[in-house]
Amino acid sequence: MHLHATLDATRVAATFNGSPAARGLASLLPLTLKLKDFHATERIADLPRRLTTDDAPAPQAARAGDLAYYAPWGNLALFYRDGPTASADLLILGHLDADPRRLATAERLTLTAA
Repeated sequence: MHLHATLDATRVAATFNGSPAARGLASLLPLTLKLKDFHATERIADLPRRLTTDDAPAPQAARAGDLAYYAPWGNLALFYRDGPTASADLLILGHLDADPRRLATAERLTLTAA
């Protein structure tokens, strides 16, 4: 699934992986989220509602540029550094093709359907 992503005022290429959680996020589009730093690894934002974790793909460690859903908190995470080891609580939803330095400083993420 393709989508348009804008970090602050800069458009970047993005894709969703088609998982049920990614389709749930797509159902919320268009969506603009205010990002804040978390553990000098990712930018996070609260979503307007929780996403399903049914039929989640196998856990994998997040990589820089990955867009993920952290199920215990119900928030979205945009990684600008590689994340910790794989966790069943972290569902990778897709990827943004942007320089990690740009991801690290983004204040706002806007997602729209392609």
